[in-house]
Amino acid sequence: MALSSRQELIDYCLRRLGFPVIEINVDDDQISDRIDDAIQLWQEYHFDGVERVYIKKALEGSTLQYSFTVDFSVGDTIIGVTSNSRAKITAIDDVEGSSNKKITYKNLDAGSGFSPSEQLRKYDTGTSTTLNSNSGQGIVLSVTKGDIENGYISIGNNILGVTKLFKFGGVGSTSNSDGLFDVDYQFAQNDLYNLLSADVTYYSMVKTHMNVLESLFVNDRQIRFNRKTNKLYIDTDMDQTFDIGDYVIAEGYALVSGTDYSEVYDDMWLKKYATALIKRQWGENMKKFGGIQLPGGVTLNGDQIFGEAINEIATIEEEMQVRYELPPTFMTG
Repeated sequence: MALSSRQELIDYCLRRLGFPVIEINVDDDQISDRIDDAIQLWQEYHFDGVERVYIKKALEGSTLQYSFTVDFSVGDTIIGVTSNSRAKITAIDDVEGSSNKKITYKNLDAGSGFSPSEQLRKYDTGTSTTLNSNSGQGIVLSVTKGDIENGYISIGNNILGVTKLFKFGGVGSTSNSDGLFDVDYQFAQNDLYNLLSADVTYYSMVKTHMNVLESLFVNDRQIRFNRKTNKLYIDTDMDQTFDIGDYVIAEGYALVSGTDYSEVYDDMWLKKYATALIKRQWGENMKKFGGIQLPGGVTLNGDQIFGEAINEIATIEEEMQVRYELPPTFMTG
């Protein structure tokens, strides 16, 4: 019978160890911990434990709540009197249940950022001066930094690794997406029909040449990701490269969860490994009773159970490395 739940996997492991014919001296919490250990190793090393995914994220702007004397408008440039930080307002929203308002903004400089309790003023970009009290002004109540100001994107904790950040744009592009000005688009629009009655050799040569130019002059954006922090850093000037609402699309690998896919619990390797871990826990619990003779002449031997489990675990983990683990990706260059 195929297993389709965590409890069915637990029951299967206990039956393999002899339950209910013999008593398995392992607490329910200990069993749950060992199942977690088995699933974690399966996800991190088994080729079925992860799947390639594409992560899409619309970049969010920083926000601040403020109380105002004279309100601001969308498009205004504001400046913090204390921090001297400047930003452009992209949206203004009411705060529910309050007379205060919330500003969504994009930084215009690399200042220290706005801080609570400081005064806000409207900034005249033409004269580089702070306008008088008849212009927009207010007090900052709270600040929440967005993706652009933080310099990183928060990624779900189910992502094992990020391998690539997609770059939209061809040779010579300075924007995120070329749209109508993309070389490939223009070629398809104007010249592709010629290939219906001509050789594709020239097209292949041009595409190869374009790829060489792009590899030489248009570098991929460098990224950093650590699954323990769940933060994807993009090593670029975020303020100058992206706008609020721009999409960032990355390629990565996500953990396959039994919550979403019940077939996980029926994996042959996982069943063997979970059983061995529970057996080791059983032996660990019984080791202190080694040599004690029970009524009927039965002698407890926790050391033997523990030793057998250790050998089984080593064999099963070696099987993972040999048969189920993907080969490492080598870096060349």
